[in-house]
Amino acid sequence: MRIVFFGTPVFAVPTLKALLHSGEEVIAVVTQPDKRRGRDRLPSPSPVKDFALRSHCTVLQPAVLRESLFLEKLQGLNPEVIVVVAYGKIVPPLILNLPPLGCINVHASLLPKYRGAAPVQWSIISGEKMTGVTIMYMDEGLDTGDILLQEDTAIEDDDTAETLGRRLAELGASLLLKTLEGIKEGSVVRIPQNGMPTYAPPLKKEDGQISWSRTAIEISNMVRGMYPWPCAYCYFRHERIKITKARASAGSGIPGKIENAGAELIVGTGEGVIRIIELQPEGKRLMRAEEFLRGRHIQEGTFFDAP
Repeated sequence: MRIVFFGTPVFAVPTLKALLHSGEEVIAVVTQPDKRRGRDRLPSPSPVKDFALRSHCTVLQPAVLRESLFLEKLQGLNPEVIVVVAYGKIVPPLILNLPPLGCINVHASLLPKYRGAAPVQWSIISGEKMTGVTIMYMDEGLDTGDILLQEDTAIEDDDTAETLGRRLAELGASLLLKTLEGIKEGSVVRIPQNGMPTYAPPLKKEDGQISWSRTAIEISNMVRGMYPWPCAYCYFRHERIKITKARASAGSGIPGKIENAGAELIVGTGEGVIRIIELQPEGKRLMRAEEFLRGRHIQEGTFFDAP
C-alpha cells in the first residue's frame, strides 16, 4: 500500500517503525513544525521527524493542513491510505476524503471511552483497570469513526502514563499491521461505535495540583496519570513540589497533614493516607522523600499548603 503517515510524539514512532519494517510503502511522513525548546529556545524536531529522517523518509511539516501548496503535494503523492497516530491537529475533510481507502487512526483507548487528546493519562487518573487500542476510520467528529479492530490490556497498579503509553504504542503498531492485512483480504468489518462516550481532554499544567481532600487512591492515580507531564504537584511553605511517585495506603489522617516524617513521608487525605516516595522541589533534582525530609527538618503535624 502507498501510505502517508501523520504523527508527532514518541507514541507514534512504533507504528511508523512497524510500517517501514513491514514492507509497506511509506511515501511521506507528515509531522508538526519544529518547536522551540530549552533555555536557548532552539528549534527541536518532533520524535516522529527525528525517526523519519534517520529512516530516510520524506518529511513534510505544514504549519496549516489547509495550505494549498501542502494539499497539492499530498494529492500528487496519490496515497491509497493515510495513517494517523497522535498527529496533534484536526485533519480537515479535504484530507480525510483524499485516499481511496480512507484515513485510519490508531487511538489509545477502547472507544467510545476516552475520546480526545489524552486517553492514556485520563484512563489512569480515572482509576480504570483495563484500557486498550482502537483502530478506526476517521470522520469529521472527535474520535467518532467506525471501529476496525480493538485490543485490550490491563492497567497495572504501578503503571504511569509513560509506561502504559509505551505498551499501548507497541500494541497499536502491531494492531495496525493486522488491520491493513485485513483490509487487503477484505476480512475487516467496519463497526459503528456503541455505548456512552467519555472524553479525555488535553492536560494543562494546572490540572496537576493536588487537593488533599480527595481520597488517597484518587491522588495516587493522579500522580501516576500525570507522570511524566504535567506532573502532580503541591506546595510546601510556598515552594512548589512535584510528586512523581506515591502509593495509597489504609489509615486515617487529616487532609494535607504530614502524619509521619520519620523513615517515610505519609500525608493524610480525605480517605486513607498517601505515602510519598519520590518528589522534586522546584528548581531541584528528583529525590527520595526521606532525603526531602532530612534536608528541611520537617516535623510530624506540619501541613502542606492548602490548594
